[in-house]
Amino acid sequence: MSALTFTLKYQPAQRVDLSPLVCQRLQGLALGDIAALELQSGKAKLRVDELFDITGDDAQHIIIKNSVAKLDFIGKELESGTISVEGDAGAYLGMGMKSGEIKVSGNAGLYAACEMKNGYLEVAGNVGDFLGAALPGNKMGMKGGLILVKGNAGERVGDHLRRGTILIEGNAGDYCGSRMTAGTIAVMGSTGRYLGYAMRRGTLLLWNAPELSASFNDCGSHTLAFLPILFASFKSLNSKFAEVSVAFNRVQRYAGDMAEIGRGEVLVKL
Repeated sequence: MSALTFTLKYQPAQRVDLSPLVCQRLQGLALGDIAALELQSGKAKLRVDELFDITGDDAQHIIIKNSVAKLDFIGKELESGTISVEGDAGAYLGMGMKSGEIKVSGNAGLYAACEMKNGYLEVAGNVGDFLGAALPGNKMGMKGGLILVKGNAGERVGDHLRRGTILIEGNAGDYCGSRMTAGTIAVMGSTGRYLGYAMRRGTLLLWNAPELSASFNDCGSHTLAFLPILFASFKSLNSKFAEVSVAFNRVQRYAGDMAEIGRGEVLVKL
């Protein structure tokens, strides 16, 4: 069996909802049935074979080739299998993902992995705002799983983060870790303003000194025994986080946000 491959024929004029093209929904379907599925694009509906050339037969391994930033909802509520995106992904990548694996060779748009429940998401490029966050009006963002971003992330990373781990090799924008109630966000690059805004619990792990508000208390320097264990859990990743040279256990610790219950922590490498 070979991977079920969708090769984009042309760049669509409108954004396209690719949520029907996930492993569990395509399992057991013939190629003709898959080709006849309809994708929402603006006010119109497009057959899958209007937009893609389709090859392969293994619905547990999906490849999207020539992908562009107008392809939204890739991997929505994925329950099993793998999706490889060769190119860019649009908004809501991996939204509500329950299990499985998604890898993107390019960039991803807004709300990547929003309200993700489990699984693994990797983006080789940059991601937009609200990575691993809650949808507008909701109060529970990412609830589990692992996200790895090899580039930079936009604003509001992990907004309302409930559980899980977000690893960013590059920079993160303003309000990183805002309103998070648990989980871990690690950023190797710089972070913007209002770091940890209204965070209640959880951990922000940083390699560079941040700009912190007055509602975070300096708790002094510490040697933390759990950090080597945490870094050891990243060894299987194809990432800078897996390198021995980037690991540390000596940190400056800040507690906050004291405007909330103040049980969150910001750990900065010394």
